Amino acid sequence: MIEVPQSVAPVTERPLILGAHGVTKEYPTADGSLTALSAVDFEVREGEFVSLVGPSGCGKSTLLNVLGGLLEPTSGTITYRGSPHTGARREIGMMFQSPVLLPWRTILANVMLPGEVLHLDRGDHKRMALEMLDLVGLSGFEGSYPRQLSGGMQQRAALSRVLSYNPEVLLLDEPFGALDEFTRESMNLELQRICSVAVRTVVFVTHNITEAVFLADRVVAMSPRPGRIAGLVDVALDRPRTREVMRTPAFTDLVFEVRDLLGVAQ
Repeated sequence: MIEVPQSVAPVTERPLILGAHGVTKEYPTADGSLTALSAVDFEVREGEFVSLVGPSGCGKSTLLNVLGGLLEPTSGTITYRGSPHTGARREIGMMFQSPVLLPWRTILANVMLPGEVLHLDRGDHKRMALEMLDLVGLSGFEGSYPRQLSGGMQQRAALSRVLSYNPEVLLLDEPFGALDEFTRESMNLELQRICSVAVRTVVFVTHNITEAVFLADRVVAMSPRPGRIAGLVDVALDRPRTREVMRTPAFTDLVFEVRDLLGVAQ
């Protein structure tokens, strides 16, 4: 069971949990190689929500896959709690733009799939899966099939699946990018609520600057390929955040600060 923390230390006082140190990633091509990432350095603290934002093709997803152990860097190192980190691990969960739900399995069976792969106790994992479905507002849809759910509901199911085995870090690769604007905004509010239930470390990839600022404690702006860290923006806005915060001068200033780092035309 996930418990609500009684007190949470400020982000800057929490220990480092995930880091990229001099990370470069190259892909072989017919003419030689393509550099997707170049000398990337940044660290994420426990319980921090970090948004990675940048133009299409800048290496955001590549960096996320390297952080998750799905890709090996060409050079540099990834660390988890101070130790070198290679390969996928249970402590790090990933969610992609597509919900990737198996159409022949019910929603509950889809959510329980990681437990089968990880050989978790079936009874304990089922209780956790049901708890996560309730947390994301899908209680009552356990026996439904993916085709019977809307796009937003499918993404909720995918989120409950990655939460069901209780990873310490969530890596989210544009999970709401394919949704319409209204559903996407609702999902952002929902993600904020879910993350507030328990302190979780989140790295969230997006190309939407407003979304990046709204969700994050810190925004990491990336340059066009080869991807580098163009700059960091701390988001010192109170939580929980509502839609109204986007109307404030403080929010607008942060959005334009990120835009300036990205070189977006005004």
